[in-house]
Amino acid sequence: MPSSWSSRREVSPETSRLLIERAHEELVVGNVGDPRLADVRPLVRDSWRRSLAHLVGAEGAPPVDLTAEELEAYRSAHPLAGAMDMVRALLAPDSDSGVIVAVGDAAGRLLWIEGDRHVRSLTGAMGFVEGANWSEQAVGTSAPGTALALDRSVQIHGAEHYNRLVQPWSCTAAPLHDPETRRVVGLIDVTGGTDAATPQAQLLVDATARAIESELLVARLRARSAATAPVPVRRTAVRAPERNVLRVLGRDRALLEVSGASGESITELSARHAEILLMLAVHRQGLSSERLAELVYGEDAEATLRPELVRLRKALERTAPHLVPASRPYRLPADLETDAHQVISLLDRGAHRVALAAYRGRVLPDSFAPGVEEFRDTVRLALREALLAEASVDVLLAYADTDDGADDAEVLSLALSMLPARSPKRAGLVARIERLQA
Repeated sequence: MPSSWSSRREVSPETSRLLIERAHEELVVGNVGDPRLADVRPLVRDSWRRSLAHLVGAEGAPPVDLTAEELEAYRSAHPLAGAMDMVRALLAPDSDSGVIVAVGDAAGRLLWIEGDRHVRSLTGAMGFVEGANWSEQAVGTSAPGTALALDRSVQIHGAEHYNRLVQPWSCTAAPLHDPETRRVVGLIDVTGGTDAATPQAQLLVDATARAIESELLVARLRARSAATAPVPVRRTAVRAPERNVLRVLGRDRALLEVSGASGESITELSARHAEILLMLAVHRQGLSSERLAELVYGEDAEATLRPELVRLRKALERTAPHLVPASRPYRLPADLETDAHQVISLLDRGAHRVALAAYRGRVLPDSFAPGVEEFRDTVRLALREALLAEASVDVLLAYADTDDGADDAEVLSLALSMLPARSPKRAGLVARIERLQA
């Protein structure tokens, strides 16, 4: 067996992959001094150790930092927005090219992903979606995150990824810099099969990065020359907007999380206040008092709703005054996300594994409010139907281990049909299906 990375380069690709996988297994269980690590490229070995220090899971899904609405606002204001036409022209990620091209920000959050539709679907299932965080601190060794960590272009081949879910893929990425300050403003990445991490791919990605930086400088000089009078150039960091999140999945008493320039706060709501806020978040256009009462209490309950709204307003004035509902119609004056809507957004982006991980349980499970029951079923069915239509067998099996999927014969049967003939998991599935049928 080779004893160092320099000798490992002489072995076959298959042997190389096996050596890297064995070294990875030793590292993730804590054997940081195992001699097998000498079979791994120093760049990758160092990145693995940083990933381990950041307590990154070897099979975890990346966090999705930006909702669909936040993503649209954030990237429209980002300096790289004006370079996307150049990215498309230079890398030309066709819908059947076998690769995808991603552009992200300096924190490792992916802002744009374009290219092969099939590859986008497959990589989306592991969380490679717009708005997801692919820094080393979030997912470990990958070309986007490691390129940012080292401030240089990087290629990561298959098994070299720290996260096992990413190991079927290879990628090449390079950081993007402000042309004047040289501060990192983002990244560009190409992901696909082995062709995405060749020397030619690295030359192309590096050339595209330099072209983008030149375009940023040209655009800035044009803006200055177009000004009627000299003005100082102010460089401020682009940041995601303030967030208001109502967490209702798997919880009877919802949590209201508010974060912004003034800090963060978390408030546990009463069951009734959670129901009212959820209905106003679902019906953003506003609701009449009669309709809101129907959704929360049932029919003929306006008189009961009014005093509860007074109590809700008083509670919000102390913790989140910007969310105090307006009236005629009743509506929220600021955007209020819910973790349930985040799951639906992830499904729309093809991030099935991440969506399932974010699904903590049914919406306000003990609530009998008619509007909550309807929304609860909407979210549950959206998740189930998306997984049945597009999810991988691993995601289906994970869903079958949840309360919602445990007794779903259709899910179990589909997972069984997707498993290899000799998979050891087949026997357990067959037994569960037979038990349900009996």
